Amino acid sequence: MPNVLTLVAPPGALDPALVARARTALDALGIAPGKPDWLSEREAADIPFQGAPDQAVAAARAALSDAPVDAIATPAESRRKRLLIADMDSTIVTSETLDEIAAYAGLKDRIAEITRRSMNGELDFRAALIERVGMLEGLSAAALDAVWQATRMMPGAAELVGTMRAHGAVTCLASGGFTFFTGRVAERLGFHEHASNTLVIERGKLTGRVAEPIFDRNAKLATLTRLATQHGLPMDATLAVGDGANDLDMIRAAGLGVAFKAKPVVAAAAGARVDHGDLTALLFAQGYRRQEFRGG
Repeated sequence: MPNVLTLVAPPGALDPALVARARTALDALGIAPGKPDWLSEREAADIPFQGAPDQAVAAARAALSDAPVDAIATPAESRRKRLLIADMDSTIVTSETLDEIAAYAGLKDRIAEITRRSMNGELDFRAALIERVGMLEGLSAAALDAVWQATRMMPGAAELVGTMRAHGAVTCLASGGFTFFTGRVAERLGFHEHASNTLVIERGKLTGRVAEPIFDRNAKLATLTRLATQHGLPMDATLAVGDGANDLDMIRAAGLGVAFKAKPVVAAAAGARVDHGDLTALLFAQGYRRQEFRGG
């Protein structure tokens, strides 16, 4: 079979009856679904099929609309990607770090609304970043340390990076956030490299400026392209994941582009999306079995 539909749910939530329901929906399309292969009991299963991936995903989602199950279709060959490029805020970490910095200036709600609109593509990313950082002028840089101490990794992040690294993949954290955080996240999780923006700090206080050049959606795509070229990889050997509008270009360009619990505009445009599972869904989508996971 040339394609595989991967169904992923929170641990214990993927009842075999749900897999059977999805398989029946594919069968009704005449795309000859094969026998399910369980990657993790009651958590993830592959269904091989003939036919169009978009059709298979739409049919499975319609059949399972009342269940917390993600459906991702991939080609059966070359499923395991050799380059991972990931957004940070609300993807690899659970929070929006700029919004958390803003809390120390008493501006969290105001700045978080700008963040929300920017990530949903309603505002220009560069302009919105400059505006938000400008509002923080004079804030003590100690707020960055406090935010870092409270920052939590997204469930499945360690397994995603650790497993892909263990199987030879190159990993990069690419964020519209700040090097203060990406450097620390990259070190904690084992990303090979990181790229992001730099806050200008003078005499222990934020100046309200971001160093140029600003790392935006174009820079994320350029980073994906550069790394693929540098490592001699075709684009179909790459995986990109993010949640905001500034991630869309790299998500669309990657061999497997995933919108992770994303803003509506991103979820609608991405080729694959994860709405219910954690980041290990990206490993299942590549055909990894639970016992192959590393990290965590």
